[in-house]
Amino acid sequence: MNEMINSTASASKNTKLFGIITMILGVLCIAAPLLVGFSIAFLVGLLVLLAGAVRMFWFFQSGSLSKDLPGFILAVLTLICGIIMVLNPVFTSGFLTIILAVYFIVDGALEIMAAFRIRPLSGWGWLLTGGIISFLLGLMIWQQFPLSGAWAIGILLGIKLLFVGIIMLSMGTTLQSAALQNKEN
Repeated sequence: MNEMINSTASASKNTKLFGIITMILGVLCIAAPLLVGFSIAFLVGLLVLLAGAVRMFWFFQSGSLSKDLPGFILAVLTLICGIIMVLNPVFTSGFLTIILAVYFIVDGALEIMAAFRIRPLSGWGWLLTGGIISFLLGLMIWQQFPLSGAWAIGILLGIKLLFVGIIMLSMGTTLQSAALQNKEN
C-alpha cells in the first residue's frame, strides 16, 4: 500500500512540474506569436519536403517507372510543395491560417447545431457558448487575413498549451490530495 501511495505522490509531483513547464511554454508562445507561427510553418514545410523525398525514394525503389507515372508526379509535387513551404514560411503560415479559420468556423457551426439538438439536456449552454466562440474566432481570423497569419497560429498554440498546463497542474494537485488522504488512512 505504501508503494502505491509513494508512486501516486511521485506522479503528482511530475504532473505538476510538467504542467508548470507547459504553462510557461504557452506564455512564451503568446509572448512571441510570430516567431512560433513561422517556426511551425517552417517545420510543416520540412515535414512535407521529407515526405516528398521519401515518396521519390520509394518510387525509384519500386522499379515501376513506366507503370506509376501518377506516383512520380505526386512525388515531384510533394517535393515542390515542401521546397516552397520551407523557402517561404510567410506563405505557409498564411495557408495554415486559412485552414485554421475554416476549421474554427465549421467546428463552431457544428457545435452550435449540436447544442440545439441536445437543448433540454444539462450542459447544452456550454456547448452553445463554445460553438459561438469558435465560430466568432474563425470569423475574426478570416477577417484579419493575411495579417492574422503567423500570429494567430502562435497565439492559439500558446492558449492551448496554457490550458493544458493548467489541467495538468490541477490533476497533479488532485493526485497529491489523494496520496495524502490515503497516507492518513
